[in-house]
Amino acid sequence: MSNLNTSIFRALRYRNFRLFFFGQGVSLVGTWMQQIAMSWFVYRLTGSVLLLGIVGFSNQIPHFALSPFAGVLTDRWDRRRILIITQTLSMAQAFILAYLTLAGTVKVWHVITLGIMLGCVNSLDTPTRQAFIIDMIEGKAALGNAIALNSLMFNLARLIGPSIAGILIALVGEGICFFINGVTFLAVIASLFAMRIAVRKTGRQNGHILSELKEGVRYTFGFAPIRMIILLVGVISVMGMSYVLLMPIFAKDILAGGPHTLGFLMASVGIGACLGTLYLASKKEFGLGRIIPISSALFGAGLIAFSLSRVLWLSFSFLLVIGFGFMVEMASCNTALQTIVDDDKRGRVMSFFTMAFLGMAPVGSLIAGALASRIGAPNTLMIGGVSCIAASIAFWIRLPLLSSRWKGRS
Repeated sequence: MSNLNTSIFRALRYRNFRLFFFGQGVSLVGTWMQQIAMSWFVYRLTGSVLLLGIVGFSNQIPHFALSPFAGVLTDRWDRRRILIITQTLSMAQAFILAYLTLAGTVKVWHVITLGIMLGCVNSLDTPTRQAFIIDMIEGKAALGNAIALNSLMFNLARLIGPSIAGILIALVGEGICFFINGVTFLAVIASLFAMRIAVRKTGRQNGHILSELKEGVRYTFGFAPIRMIILLVGVISVMGMSYVLLMPIFAKDILAGGPHTLGFLMASVGIGACLGTLYLASKKEFGLGRIIPISSALFGAGLIAFSLSRVLWLSFSFLLVIGFGFMVEMASCNTALQTIVDDDKRGRVMSFFTMAFLGMAPVGSLIAGALASRIGAPNTLMIGGVSCIAASIAFWIRLPLLSSRWKGRS
């Protein structure tokens, strides 16, 4: 057992990563509490599926517009300082939302405006966090394990946060969830200040941002393995991630539950995702070329099965599959990219990964919101699942060519 534990958690031997793992873990519990409370609040206040889509769009569209430029800054500037600033701004957003809600003055337009604000902050924060992993572990030796543990941290929070939020919403309302989220940011900010990170010298502090952006575009989309991975992530994001947006509808209208049901549904996704990240963390040889399309297809199959379920315990089971497939796919794509990318372009490549992962999600939110209002949430989710399976098949067909080029770069 000790050998297994050493294998699974080997990246935690690095002090900086260990600090980040626990500090960010606390913060992410609050982030998931806020996300669940916000979606429930909007649907309770308006009963509108379309407004749910608009709120999701406002939270994530800045990723699409700003992430490529953020990638240039990530390659230029000190990544730890960027994260301290972005986490502080995110904390301020949570406290403003909490104040408005607890004071009883919050409106949907407040939620949308604050969502845009948070999206702008996260468009810089997310690619910086992804690129910062290699700075914390000081090389590529434990990169795959660190990315898997980073995903595990995210999904443990997804398991804990929604469950707490469901209970608190029922007892005291959504505002307390927003306030707790603000407090939890102190943990990750403290961990960042406690780190000892060598200052990176990039030599590009005064370069033209547009020329560096063009260089990143050519590098990212000129190499087939990077291009195909990012395209697959984009399809999965647009067509598959809308299940999170539609979850309040399944909890309230299809499965006849309340906020606690929503919390437990999201917790089931978190359990499945945790199992997926533990699976990846335990592997020393990843074999990512095959894992990526298989996990993408598994995710799509889970979406289809969940869309057909009207029994609560079956829905929980299918969400385990959804969480497992989605997280294995995303963590594998992340690891694959960071393994083959050049260090001086890491921030820009990860910004395009962020744009595909989170920046394309708003498009999916609008599509899902519009479709669900016309054909219903189950049919919308089924279309998404079929699309994810089709994308995984297309990736599998190109796999022999991609694998040969992959080995040449890694």
